[in-house]
Amino acid sequence: MKIKNGYMLREIGGESIVVPVGSRTVDLRGIIKLNDTAAFLWKKLEKGCNRQELIDALLQEFEVDEHTASHDVDKFIENLDQNNLME
Repeated sequence: MKIKNGYMLREIGGESIVVPVGSRTVDLRGIIKLNDTAAFLWKKLEKGCNRQELIDALLQEFEVDEHTASHDVDKFIENLDQNNLME
């Protein structure tokens, strides 16, 4: 899995914001603000990884159990898919 080209994560005023670039500016309506966990997952997906790698990364970085990490990853991926942000 990977984030589509044309979207970048930027920190603006202490907030993590998804910014469209180039032709993607017409695709994104509104602003996508990410919390720390979502920004962490976004950065992993920019490089490309699978679901289990995302879960493992969350378990290493944050103090969460596997069930919570799995649920958070699934919801994040679902949101990205709904907004057409994944390749």
